[in-house]
Amino acid sequence: MELLLPELGLFIWTLLAFVIVFLILKKFAWKPILATLNDREKSIADSIASADKVRQEMENMKSENEQLLNQAREERSLMLKEAKDTKDKIVNDAKAQAIEEANKIMADARAQIQNEKMAALTDVKNQMGKLVIEVSEKVLRKELSDKSAQENYISTLAKEIKLN
Repeated sequence: MELLLPELGLFIWTLLAFVIVFLILKKFAWKPILATLNDREKSIADSIASADKVRQEMENMKSENEQLLNQAREERSLMLKEAKDTKDKIVNDAKAQAIEEANKIMADARAQIQNEKMAALTDVKNQMGKLVIEVSEKVLRKELSDKSAQENYISTLAKEIKLN
């Protein structure tokens, strides 16, 4: 119990030791400790401000990155659309050109077929004419081997010419 209720002498010596330690600490230790604490507080405040600044810059960068990503997506979709349009145009042009070429080839083939048909018909007519002439010549030679029959045939032809 003596520790809980100290005597007056012990109290005074303890108070005197406390005051001496307090004065020594005040003279030699408090200023450096306070200066160190102030420096630490200032560095912590600067670090917090720097972190806030970095955070703000990161948010700005994130926003800029999102804008750049959106812009890149738009450009990509535009490029894909242009490529698709170009592909469609090339395909349509190729189809049109192929159709035009096919029509030209078909028209040329029809003209060639028509020409060959006409040539074949002309050839058949010429052959028929030659055949008719040959047959007629043979028939006439046989029938008109007689001189009087020839004169009768000529006079018949002459009469027919006059009637027409």
